[in-house]
Amino acid sequence: SVTNSETKHPPTSKRRASASTEVGAEGNGRQTMEGKKEEDEKGVEKEAELRLPDGTTVKLPVLVDAAGQTFVDVRHLQTATGICTFDPGFSSTASCQSKITYIDGQKGVLLYRGYPIEQLAKQCSFAEVAYLLQYGELPTVERSMEFQEKLTYETMVHEHLIRFYQGFKPDAHPMAILVGVVGALSSFYENTGNIHDPLQRERACTKMIAKMPTIAAIAYKTAKGQPIMYPRNDLSLVENFLYMMFAVPSEEFLIDPVKARALEIILILHMDHEQNASTSTVRGAGSSQANPFACIASGIAALWGPAHGGANEAVLSMLEEIETVDAIPEFLFKVKNKIGSRRLMGFGHRVYKTWDPRAEIMK
Repeated sequence: SVTNSETKHPPTSKRRASASTEVGAEGNGRQTMEGKKEEDEKGVEKEAELRLPDGTTVKLPVLVDAAGQTFVDVRHLQTATGICTFDPGFSSTASCQSKITYIDGQKGVLLYRGYPIEQLAKQCSFAEVAYLLQYGELPTVERSMEFQEKLTYETMVHEHLIRFYQGFKPDAHPMAILVGVVGALSSFYENTGNIHDPLQRERACTKMIAKMPTIAAIAYKTAKGQPIMYPRNDLSLVENFLYMMFAVPSEEFLIDPVKARALEIILILHMDHEQNASTSTVRGAGSSQANPFACIASGIAALWGPAHGGANEAVLSMLEEIETVDAIPEFLFKVKNKIGSRRLMGFGHRVYKTWDPRAEIMK
């Protein structure tokens, strides 16, 4: 799963991590690490041989990624033969190369940039893990403070953007609001739209990370009919989210550090999960060189679905349907016997064949 076949152990935030380890992932629209062509003992590149219906054969390069997984390179198959592969859902197809996330569903392994998710969740902050995913290494103390400060001073949103919320019905679905408001960010921050400029790309990432809690909290307050709470610069990103969600102007709001840390861990666990539906949607939109915020809005639309991020909402709906403990046996009976359309939600991601490593931490 990493270049040296060993998992990294995250240092404390006082030490700087090595950036030499590269990680890839597999899953929904599988991805491979930056692999190389496989060679035999004599140094000759290995090839796969494909026999076509007319009896002719085509030789295809064999690639091996840093995790040791083998891939057949079919990129030139259509141009060379006129024949295409058929793989709905990309269940056997790697759609890109990546160094970000690696999943081994058979062993229940999830790595961010080579680091086990269990260690990152226990030892790192949200900002440190966000920095790791974006830049490929854990930050030093100084860089961590700089990154946190950048996020802090980007948490506010334009006052005109807040007016957008007045156009939604009070009972509007929060994901509908997020799709509209996040897409609208592209018209407010025009110095982030040039994807060919590394500085503008970085600026767009920082703004998106920092403003998303604010946008979500305002959506919640709008649904509740409560006044919005502006972010505070003396709070971390996670603390600010709790404050903006649940504080009211009429009384002091004390942040429970246990709840804040619990939420921080949950956000770390869900920060990335390879080429899932929403990630693939963002990449598809981004391939047209669209505005980054518009691309993220498309990913939010994909995340909305009950077969993806909406599965979390489905869990809440299921619990509301069950309602009481004594109703659990009857509900499980209906699920097991496929009575109606009931399904048991919230028991791990289907990519993991043993256990979801995030579940143990959640407990």
